[in-house]
Amino acid sequence: MVIQKKIRHLATTLAAAASFAVMANAVQAQEYELSYGHMNSPTSVVGMQADWLAEEVAKNTNGAVKIDVYPSSQLGKIQELAEGVSMGSIALSHNTAGALSSLYEDFGVLDTPYLYRDYDHLMKVVDINSPVMSQLNEGLIENTGMRVLYAFYFGTRQLTANMAVKTPADLAGVKIRAIPSPVYLTAVEGLGAAPVPVDWSEVPTALATGIVQGQENPVNVAVDHKLYDVQSHMMLTGHISAAEIVVINEDLWQSFSPEIQDAINKAAETVRQKASQMILDKEAGDLQKLKDAGMTIIGPDDGLDVAAFRAGVEKLVHERFDEKYGKYFEEIAAVK
Repeated sequence: MVIQKKIRHLATTLAAAASFAVMANAVQAQEYELSYGHMNSPTSVVGMQADWLAEEVAKNTNGAVKIDVYPSSQLGKIQELAEGVSMGSIALSHNTAGALSSLYEDFGVLDTPYLYRDYDHLMKVVDINSPVMSQLNEGLIENTGMRVLYAFYFGTRQLTANMAVKTPADLAGVKIRAIPSPVYLTAVEGLGAAPVPVDWSEVPTALATGIVQGQENPVNVAVDHKLYDVQSHMMLTGHISAAEIVVINEDLWQSFSPEIQDAINKAAETVRQKASQMILDKEAGDLQKLKDAGMTIIGPDDGLDVAAFRAGVEKLVHERFDEKYGKYFEEIAAVK
């Protein structure tokens, strides 16, 4: 294990050196040009927050740090983006905690279904300075060579399909797209469906061609990506409240002066608050946009048995993750 870590560290250092070599002259002048790659539309809040970060960092560092943003999977798919930051070929990216768990397994706990009491609980847990996030961040740095810069509210995930769904039995044999990570595959299976791992860049095609009959995502994603064109129903299962995690290459971070680190951290906190509040504020309006676009919304008042979905999901979560994540579950529950 020690040898593997040393080899990974050497590979990361060499990759980072190659990536930043073209900036050698600028680095000597304490100027940096960084790449931020992500999978989202540039017009979505998730996409816009990357641009906001670039603006805030440029302002706070008086132009010494320039961030170039590459949206819509230009620099790779979900897994490739995380690996790129880990190796240093990409400076920054954002991802779900579940997707990051492919590189550091413990991180998947943050996306456990039905884990948080409410929005405030979630945001306190994923705050960079919380005991839980601090512990996870230390492990991420040690095992992957990247660190969490900040985390912002991504939304509460709901189920969409081309059929009305009110109970887990309605999903028997129905193929639903899931993020390719254990916690998300478990969530979809617990809801009663047959989970199919599909990268986000391939979801529109998978839905249009019938490879999958549905997917699960926050309401804002359904609006931003016009999922109402390929999905007729949304079920308000509310199975995962999640934060999007912004990560930066650790070797790059350590190359910054304390002044630049402070300036970037200040920008990160500004963007975290702005993006989280905007997504929270948009949720009700986005739901109405889906209705206006012709999508049928099914909630508890329409017969959606949320308790049954929750019971099915929690049963699988306990079976598969209690041994692995039990200590984290207790720590997260204790956050007030």
